[in-house]
Amino acid sequence: MVSSADLATLRIEDFAPHCDSVFEMQTAGGVVPLKLTQVSPAGASGRAGGAFSLLFVALAGPWLPQAIYPVKHPVLGVMEIFLVPVGPVPGGNGYHATFT
Repeated sequence: MVSSADLATLRIEDFAPHCDSVFEMQTAGGVVPLKLTQVSPAGASGRAGGAFSLLFVALAGPWLPQAIYPVKHPVLGVMEIFLVPVGPVPGGNGYHATFT
């Protein structure tokens, strides 16, 4: 079983090697595959490791509302991430997460 990740300890360096890999967003309707397409620094922060943002892309289709979703990755584990729909992006529906 994949363990749960502690969001407070995750850093941009944890996600950068997994750009272009697939994560699984758990929803009431089932699993939605998300491709991590962008990992970006997000300025100064009091957060250990600094602030950063992630952009995920799901296949085009119905939008899911902004909410906290369990997101699973085989290396990083399961993370409870607040995802915000950001509109159509190349390849489908974009979802953004910011760690501050």
